[in-house]
Amino acid sequence: MSRYALLLAPSANRVYADAAARLARAELEVYAGSGVLDAAPADAEVTRIGGVEYLTFTAPAPGLGPRDLAHLANLSAAYALFERVGEDLLRPVPLHPLARYDSDLITIQKYAGKTNEQFTRLLLNVTLLASAAAPRMLDGGLVVLDPLCGRGTTLNQALMYGHDGIGVERDSQDVEAYTAFLKTWLRRKRLKHTAETTSVRRDRKLIARRFEAVLSPSRDEHRAGVTQRVVVLNTDTTRAREVLRARCADVIVTDAPYGVAHGSRTGAGLSRSPLELLTAAVPVWRELLRPGGAVGLSWNTHVAPRAAAEAVLTDAGLRVVDGPGWRDLAHRVDQAIERDVLVAVAP
Repeated sequence: MSRYALLLAPSANRVYADAAARLARAELEVYAGSGVLDAAPADAEVTRIGGVEYLTFTAPAPGLGPRDLAHLANLSAAYALFERVGEDLLRPVPLHPLARYDSDLITIQKYAGKTNEQFTRLLLNVTLLASAAAPRMLDGGLVVLDPLCGRGTTLNQALMYGHDGIGVERDSQDVEAYTAFLKTWLRRKRLKHTAETTSVRRDRKLIARRFEAVLSPSRDEHRAGVTQRVVVLNTDTTRAREVLRARCADVIVTDAPYGVAHGSRTGAGLSRSPLELLTAAVPVWRELLRPGGAVGLSWNTHVAPRAAAEAVLTDAGLRVVDGPGWRDLAHRVDQAIERDVLVAVAP
């Protein structure tokens, strides 16, 4: 048996930092139960070593192999990994997280209501791990759909992992802010790319504005035709099926409106209940999901209880994932928001 200690990354968000160790333990348990690791971690616990908080765990002999380390390098709170030698020594274990682009693709945008970057990665990780695409999550080429994409944090994380991203967002200001950011970022990084905005019409009526960028992390890859694509559609998420083909996404990952500073529109007015939005939208999202695909959803449990959110997913024909780690992902965002995570799989 090999023993390890994971040093957790600092978080700029103090409230999230308070929950980071517990969330990292839950995420590690999800990894252990997913089947993607040859040496599944066990005995995970938060331990103080030399006055510093670590997530410690064990792995069966001969320990974590290269593929295991490649997966665990992407734990949302991972900063550094050590193998424990005796009682007092920590031997560094190199980690190489997926990072096809510079980290400022994720971190440079700052605006009110932005989802914490560490949490975005956690939500994407656990959703990928629950899906039939889990064995390919390190290999790139999957399609990640965020049907409430805002200013694109999830889309940018998908690009960092080597996947394609599709976003749907009703707020035209958010779409314009994201497209302006991405085009500027691509130019400043001098990356080969194309980017354009077009109109989507049906029966001569405008139903959406469509932004599409095709990019590569290097000129050599671009010349070889190795590209990634990100598409953002400015339309209501309940109309997503009108502008996207069925079964276009491997996973759907989204952070639902919290019902405090954020609302959702499912009709003429603004609703503070995410359940109204989810009830209308989840059946549409279900049509966009490939067989074996997974929906990963976070929301504010103060305005929608977990049982009600689960019912919306099951009524749409999805199976809610349960087991070690899955019910330990709830955490406080602020005084009015307690965020939880649900992941459900399509047959």
